[in-house]
Amino acid sequence: MNLKQKNSGFIIYIQSILVISIFLFSGCSLKDYEVTQTKVIIIKSPKLKFADLGYIRNSDKFIELELFSAGKAIQMITINHLICVSEGCLSKSSFNKDYLNFAYPDGILQDILLSHVIYGGVGKVETSDGFRQQVQDENVDIVYKVSSDTTYFKDKKNNILIKIKDAQ
Repeated sequence: MNLKQKNSGFIIYIQSILVISIFLFSGCSLKDYEVTQTKVIIIKSPKLKFADLGYIRNSDKFIELELFSAGKAIQMITINHLICVSEGCLSKSSFNKDYLNFAYPDGILQDILLSHVIYGGVGKVETSDGFRQQVQDENVDIVYKVSSDTTYFKDKKNNILIKIKDAQ
């Protein structure tokens, strides 16, 4: 086998690797959203402060929260087995510790964004158009209300507010 044949084989090998890589990476970047909602979002925590429009996109495998200010995307939060923000990806417990509160259950942000019960339904009371929860212990003092158009989460003890309302 001469040098030209070896180089030709090597080039075909590299091209094959590139084609396979493109298919793999493009498959990961294409997300099939089942639901996309435009919301007015208010988030006040020690590390996150936001009040404007945003999109909540979700499927059965992940959730994306895209936050806008004056029509410009300023933050993307992606939740699957990790929570990814512009600074990088964290475990759910690490995200809670850094951005919310260490005492929160791992899935709390996901539950709030999807308007699901938190803390396994502790203190849940049905209302005419949703439910209300109150959770109090040595680390938290939470009022959580979900109605047909609004999700409201307030932890008075830790000064954290998340309010999500349908955009009109």
